[in-house]
Amino acid sequence: MKKILWIFTSIILVAFVIFFYWRFYFVYAEGTKAGQLNTFQQKGILFKTYEGKIIQSGFKANVESNYFEFSVTSESVAKKLLENSGKELELHYKRYFGSLPWRGTESYIVDSIYNIQGANIQMDIKPK
Repeated sequence: MKKILWIFTSIILVAFVIFFYWRFYFVYAEGTKAGQLNTFQQKGILFKTYEGKIIQSGFKANVESNYFEFSVTSESVAKKLLENSGKELELHYKRYFGSLPWRGTESYIVDSIYNIQGANIQMDIKPK
């Protein structure tokens, strides 16, 4: 009976670890988004995370802007975004199925900057 209980507990534990990895660490999608940086801020009660929003070009039929909301975990990327509010950006992101409190509130995590339009700076944050 103890052996069956031990096997059952082991299977449940392994299934939980696989589910947790798949939900919070498996990269579901990655790509680029471009638009004007509308909002970028550090916020949170227990975990201070960087959260941002870009307005993508183009309009829908009801003249509504298309927003892309994201989180940033890298301090160097966050510093560049804080310095370039209102500029046209091209960002590289990774999408996860779920968000973690210390990683940000969004499932989209921006990890690098491809381009900043209208900025006369040397880009030192290259895509990974």
